[in-house]
Amino acid sequence: MKSGWAAAPALWRAIVMSAALPVAALLFGRVDLLLLAIPFALGTAAALLSRPGGDPVAELELGSGSVVEGGPVDARLTVTNPGPAPVMCVLSPRSDRFLHPRYGSRHLLLELPPHSRGGAALGYTATRWGVHELGPALASVFAADGLLEHSVQVATARQVAALPSAPGFSSRVGLPDATGMSGVHRSRRPGENGELSGVRPFQPGDRLRRINWRTTVRTGQAHVNAMLSERDTEVVILLDVLTEVGESGGVGGEESALDAAVRAAAAITEHYTHQGDRVAIVELGRPRRLRPGTGRRHYLAALQWLAGVRQAAGLGEESRERLLASGLVTRAGLIVVLTPLVDERSSMALAVLARSRRALVAVDTLPPGQPVPGDGATARLAERLWRIERDNVIGRLREAGVPVEVWRGAGSLDAILRDAARVAR
Repeated sequence: MKSGWAAAPALWRAIVMSAALPVAALLFGRVDLLLLAIPFALGTAAALLSRPGGDPVAELELGSGSVVEGGPVDARLTVTNPGPAPVMCVLSPRSDRFLHPRYGSRHLLLELPPHSRGGAALGYTATRWGVHELGPALASVFAADGLLEHSVQVATARQVAALPSAPGFSSRVGLPDATGMSGVHRSRRPGENGELSGVRPFQPGDRLRRINWRTTVRTGQAHVNAMLSERDTEVVILLDVLTEVGESGGVGGEESALDAAVRAAAAITEHYTHQGDRVAIVELGRPRRLRPGTGRRHYLAALQWLAGVRQAAGLGEESRERLLASGLVTRAGLIVVLTPLVDERSSMALAVLARSRRALVAVDTLPPGQPVPGDGATARLAERLWRIERDNVIGRLREAGVPVEVWRGAGSLDAILRDAARVAR
């Protein structure tokens, strides 16, 4: 394989000086010019005696493939020198705008002895959830005191998943249609260790500790307490990725509609998987779905899945109807739709779900005070008309039985969850 080493501009300058100065000394009779050429000639010859061999290799290594947004991303850019001569490397790492450099992010200088491998540590902060690209990193390698240079080595870019941070969320309202085997929600089925539903006559097989002695003494016939079982249910989170509204400022900055939706989905998933419910996540706009699951392992898988959420081209009418009717959205449990309600297709999807008499909650993720692009009286009038039309859409959805609530964190969905439970019955 042909080596990538070639003469650097410094070598050509040294050769020109070593040749031009003696010629000028002869033409002008200047001995001092001849003496001045000697260091250039000797230095160039001495530097070229230590010629490099082999091609250097640059690699980019990640400390961890996933972090929580706002957390540190550690990496290391290494270069291998296989030759018998020392080399000097100028490293130039790159990253996308949501990986904010902490140190080691600009041009770095690295000197490597013969037959060695070295590198420099890089540090970034993931300022927003998502799959971010670190790299490619460029390594310019020089040898023979800078007289020889190698073709630029490119370290392959690496991807790091920044998991969304889950804001605090809790709900004390039981979910409708608890159909699982066990859980914390009251079901309509009789069972053990649940909520008291009444008193009934004693039957063979009933436990003696369930006997209601007050009723038994009053009626003269044995009666027992009847209980309702506690079961789990399935929560489906439907993420509207048809449109993005607002500009994301990362952690501590302005929140876009997609930021609010993804972080709310992470919080809702954490709450319900922690209490034993099954949670599934579906994208409206892309054919992506996370299967239902529960427990901490499923929650971590959900965070990885949410890191891959991005805005997508909208579905057509036929595709949307096929999505809602194909079983991706379950008929049992609760459906939480996270949407900015700015796309007509999202509103139509909510109407389709409402007509199917499913337990449905719509969470408005539109950033507060989001202005319409433009300036002047015309833009302000257009914004006012747009907001009036959007309020009308929300009003029609509520008339159709779809509770709509703005995401406000912990306990913000209790009221509309009660409404959803009543509608589901």
